[in-house]
Amino acid sequence: MSYTEQIRTWARRLKRDGVTLWFANKHPRTPFIAKAISVFVVAYALSPIDPIPDFIPVLGFLDEALVLPGLIWLAIRLIPVDVLGECRSQASDWMEKEGRKPRTKWGIVLVISIWIAIVWAFWHLVIGPRI
Repeated sequence: MSYTEQIRTWARRLKRDGVTLWFANKHPRTPFIAKAISVFVVAYALSPIDPIPDFIPVLGFLDEALVLPGLIWLAIRLIPVDVLGECRSQASDWMEKEGRKPRTKWGIVLVISIWIAIVWAFWHLVIGPRI
């Protein structure tokens, strides 16, 4: 398998695992900490708005290349094996049937909230004290 094919396979698996977390979050046997991480990851990954736009050098791709896979890996490790298998099966079925990942409006809320918090912190820490 060539390097390019390996990257494509990894990217497909990562996309499937993002959808897997969507299903795992609804599963009653998923531990609370895995659900908490999953909520953040799913909102972040399935948001139609990119939290850090890709045109920002280095940081724009850092979230998709390191942060998101790391959080998905952590959440996956916290889910029991049998629950994970069931949710992966549901995710694969969803991806085959729908041909796309699901979208969530909570992702938009999360991204907008993060940007509001950043602007608020910047205002109060840098600009506000000088006025």
